[in-house]
Amino acid sequence: MIELTASNFDEKVLQSSEPWMVEFYAPWCGHCKNLAPHWAAASSRLKGKVNLGAVDATVHAALAQKYGVKGYPTIKVFPAGTKGEPLNYDGARTTEGIVSYGSSLAGDSVEAPEVLELTDATVFEKQCGGKPLCVVAFLPHILDSGAQGRNGHISLLKAVAEKFKRKPFTYLWTEAMQQPELEKVLGIGGYGYPALSVLNTQKKRYATMVRAITQDGVGEFLQRLFSGTESTSELKFDSSSIKKVTPWDGKDGQLAQEEEIDLSELYGDDRPKAEDKEL
Repeated sequence: MIELTASNFDEKVLQSSEPWMVEFYAPWCGHCKNLAPHWAAASSRLKGKVNLGAVDATVHAALAQKYGVKGYPTIKVFPAGTKGEPLNYDGARTTEGIVSYGSSLAGDSVEAPEVLELTDATVFEKQCGGKPLCVVAFLPHILDSGAQGRNGHISLLKAVAEKFKRKPFTYLWTEAMQQPELEKVLGIGGYGYPALSVLNTQKKRYATMVRAITQDGVGEFLQRLFSGTESTSELKFDSSSIKKVTPWDGKDGQLAQEEEIDLSELYGDDRPKAEDKEL
């Protein structure tokens, strides 16, 4: 982590060919003290990819004022070669959250995040717990879409993940009605399937997309969420409600076999006899 000042800020940050994440802090600020170990750990893990710096806003007040700092800590993001206004970092103030976002700034070499099937609470916590924005797609039942249709929906999610790989989104999908409690909380089902919601489990907020699920439509929805222009609702959900389900085997669905009925069990000794039949 690099200590930034009014005298070195322009040279190190604004003239840099590498992205920067800059924390504006006050020494007396409790939240700043809580952030400090996460900021230091993230700085170590992002070394060589993204620079993390810190500005004592009580000493360099003019610098803080220049970038609209009104509270502490405030984190500003300066993409490589930026000359205009920096971005605001509103993600999780944890080591993992900062590293996830910082990795997204590193450039095209960053791999797109995985699109995982929601099979149990552990997967949910891995993808959504402590992450800034978790995309959850609810896909039609396999009997309704078939393997080809389902793979098409998953491919759409992967294309979105690739497009937004430099932003802190994670991705999950599940089959319709496999997670009824989650669907109920997010208001899923009323518009049919596929459906899509984005969760922020730290801030306990969510937004559900009510338009048709297309690649462009999902992209626009995520962009509005990232920029803070999409309305959100309070999230009241506990991951313990996530049901454990069998992972999809990649095949078409099969209708359940109807059990054959032995008529002798129904009729017993009173079953019709041949001589009783009318000619």
